[in-house]
Amino acid sequence: MVDAPVQPRQRPLPESPVSAEEVANVRAPTLEAHVLPPRVYHDPAVFAYERDAWFAGGWVSAGREEDALQPGQYFLAPVAGETIIIARGNDGMLRGFYNVCRHRGAAIVEEPAGTLPRFQCPYHAWVYDLEGRLRQPRHTELLVDFDPDAWGLIPVRIAVWQGIVFVDLSGTAEPLHEHLGPIVDEFARFDLGALRRARRIDYDVKANWKALVENFLECYHCPGVHPQLNRITPYDSGSYLPSDGGTMNSYMEVLPEFETLSMTGAADGRPPIAGMTAADHNRVYYSVIWPNQLYSLHPDYLMLHWIAPLEPGRTMVRCEWFFDPVEMAKPDFNPEEAIAFWDLTNRQDWHVCELQQRGTASRACTQGRYSSLESSVHGFDLMVADRYANDGIITPQERVSKQESSAAVRARARRMAQGRSAAD
Repeated sequence: MVDAPVQPRQRPLPESPVSAEEVANVRAPTLEAHVLPPRVYHDPAVFAYERDAWFAGGWVSAGREEDALQPGQYFLAPVAGETIIIARGNDGMLRGFYNVCRHRGAAIVEEPAGTLPRFQCPYHAWVYDLEGRLRQPRHTELLVDFDPDAWGLIPVRIAVWQGIVFVDLSGTAEPLHEHLGPIVDEFARFDLGALRRARRIDYDVKANWKALVENFLECYHCPGVHPQLNRITPYDSGSYLPSDGGTMNSYMEVLPEFETLSMTGAADGRPPIAGMTAADHNRVYYSVIWPNQLYSLHPDYLMLHWIAPLEPGRTMVRCEWFFDPVEMAKPDFNPEEAIAFWDLTNRQDWHVCELQQRGTASRACTQGRYSSLESSVHGFDLMVADRYANDGIITPQERVSKQESSAAVRARARRMAQGRSAAD
């Protein structure tokens, strides 16, 4: 993970529109805490603050390095209302730039991805090389105090982990490995950057971005919303993994009669990803990387979601599936069962998130309570609440284990059964 040059923040941060008092009850232990205030899913001032303070204030996942492996290859990444060019230079280095001409501010690159020998503004044809340096523009020779070397594209700090490109618009965030925390060591046995994309699906979801992340972090809803998923990985299976920095990590268990998450539960002949241990073969790992990366590692493939907030009640979600290129080259390679499974699951999730968005807009909606199976949701909401409060306090997470929660449910069922027997 190598950082590109730092670009200082362009404008001061706004003051948080959510006070520490307003989220004090969120910052309690899970079994005592309340969920986030309903207005944070709807208030334009809150949305603007999150975009400027969080998405433009530190590391944000932007895309995959595989889209810019060769000199001249690039892709555009939406970050905090900006469009960032991620490009491979002739020197082999990967760089990020604001997609803004230094002449009169026109957007330079229009196509979302491709290969270019240089960057040329479509307005007045100012030309920049792949390293962002400006070539002497026509009719600037007589300008006073104009040095083309000082007028290159504005750089953006980037770093790469496991093939995922991260962008830091502020230029001041901690090193990426510190932001990622334990996930770096947890997945060091894999080379996930070597996997290749098999499919991409974009979803336009009418819900706040935080609701989508919260949904991803719990399976309390799975029996009713995802019967296909719950059939293969029961909703109360698995466990939490060490989480620190900007990540929330856990896994769920694949039942012995299945191989992976797909419509059939089979991997269609695909072996486990290189680096998988025996324990990994019946697990699906889930992580949220603050603020916008949803990460799902299956025995035989990787699935990534990128969350791009557009409005308080609207989020663009890009979902991509990655497989071993050796398997992809085989004539019988068939990812369709896995893709169809998650496309169905995604749409089921987006539907209930849109219902939540609709309901939290009601004047009748108040702050609810977490179930004991929603420790990860509470962990993410603590990240949110701490950043709203901005008082320097990092609230410790106190997770309730899935095993403890399930045992409590079974004990309650036994008590109810005994009560019914006594009544009879």
